[in-house]
Amino acid sequence: MIKINLLLARKEKKRAALGKEFIVLIVSVVLLLGALIFFQWGLSKQKEDVAARIVKTENDIAYYKSLTTEVEKKKEEQQMLQNRLKTINDLRKEKASAARLLDELSIDKPEKLQLESLKKDGAKLGMEGIALDDETIANFMTSLRKSKLFKNVDLVVSEQVEQSKVKLRKFILSCEIILT
Repeated sequence: MIKINLLLARKEKKRAALGKEFIVLIVSVVLLLGALIFFQWGLSKQKEDVAARIVKTENDIAYYKSLTTEVEKKKEEQQMLQNRLKTINDLRKEKASAARLLDELSIDKPEKLQLESLKKDGAKLGMEGIALDDETIANFMTSLRKSKLFKNVDLVVSEQVEQSKVKLRKFILSCEIILT
């Protein structure tokens, strides 16, 4: 009688199957490790790219900040120059207006009237003087009102004073100057 040990064949088949499974397991682990390494390499590459972009962006920000400070300095310089030009133009207008004001006053001033002082505060003008009589002061005020340079001409004070035994009228006028 021949005895066939079938258990041994089954064990061998199991060992062969187990060997194949072990090989498949090792190949799977190697492929998985390869995929993880490739994925890690891709992530590190992206990380380097992002870090490089961050550095470039920070450099750009620093550059644009320096440009911004330059622009602000130039704006301040421009504003300063505009203020200087405005001051120069205002001084030119004031220079011309003072000459025009004195010219107009000399034309409107009667012979019997003497101006002692002029005080200008913005558009307001105060005048002090001495006249021979009230009629002379009234004529002076009328001629100032007719002028296109003065408005709101008002008599503030008129009082009698004596100089060299002659009775005169001391007056103070106020008015507004119209400058164009």
